[in-house]
Amino acid sequence: MPNEVFARGAGGDWVDMAPGNRRRVLLHTKELMMVAFAFDKGGIGAPHSHPHVQASYIARGRFEVTVGDRTDTLAAGDSFIVPSGTVHGVKALEDGLLIDSFTPQREDFLE
Repeated sequence: MPNEVFARGAGGDWVDMAPGNRRRVLLHTKELMMVAFAFDKGGIGAPHSHPHVQASYIARGRFEVTVGDRTDTLAAGDSFIVPSGTVHGVKALEDGLLIDSFTPQREDFLE
């Protein structure tokens, strides 16, 4: 059984990523991590890739989302998956919040 089963409240501290973009680790085990990403309108999640599989849920706002060679506009209640090694990024069309899950955990987010 993992040490972290329940998380109450807001989670960890917010970490500024880029202008208009910040993240907060909510809960994690070695196998899975949940992270909140808050964006101001116009904030960019620059195109990048990583070996982790990522599932994202749009909790608030609207985003232009690119995964590989596909781009779509998604809004609160929508979700998307990023396969391992796939280039992806987002642009916040309004203030918004993404809840991302990564498997395995993003150890770089814990440093």
